[in-house]
Amino acid sequence: MGFFSSLFGNSSQKETKSMTNEKLNIGIILGSTREGRVSPQVGEWVKGIADKRGDANYEIVDIADYNLPFLGTGTGQEPGIQSWNEKLASLDGFVFIVQEYNHSITGALKNALDLAREVWNNKAAGFVSYGSTGGARAVEHLRGICGELLIADVRVHPTLSLFTDFENMSTFKPAELHLDNVNAMLEQVIAWSGALKTLR
Repeated sequence: MGFFSSLFGNSSQKETKSMTNEKLNIGIILGSTREGRVSPQVGEWVKGIADKRGDANYEIVDIADYNLPFLGTGTGQEPGIQSWNEKLASLDGFVFIVQEYNHSITGALKNALDLAREVWNNKAAGFVSYGSTGGARAVEHLRGICGELLIADVRVHPTLSLFTDFENMSTFKPAELHLDNVNAMLEQVIAWSGALKTLR
């Protein structure tokens, strides 16, 4: 009995070690689709910081690329919906780039969240937001939605001001002080994403 326990124990340890050595896939989701949006600038900035860490595979995921229909319209079989779900299924965690509209998230982001279900479950998310008050109110709404989708949202939340981090509210020029917050947020996203992967 001891022999078999030892055998299985070693195998299990090797499997766990292999899982922890595997790099996580983190999607940086652009939450706006409107013409003239600034979210691509913010997303690329976050990705630049993230790539220097070397602790995961980071990629920009642009909702606009999927041509998603509004929930309840069309057949529900549109190719964009399937591609969107396949992309989310391939990811272990998320960083949402969040814009504040009328104290909440964009309609495009809410729709994209609603057009998927299980592929969100047991994953972690962080937020980088912007707006007149740093997008904080939008993220508070998004946290509630994440809870329903079984997405564990991390505490550290970099907030960007349209007045001080953007020139003419259109050209992104972030203050240096945000760098530490972005790294701290990514640290939490990676830790939680790795832990939650064991539940899937």
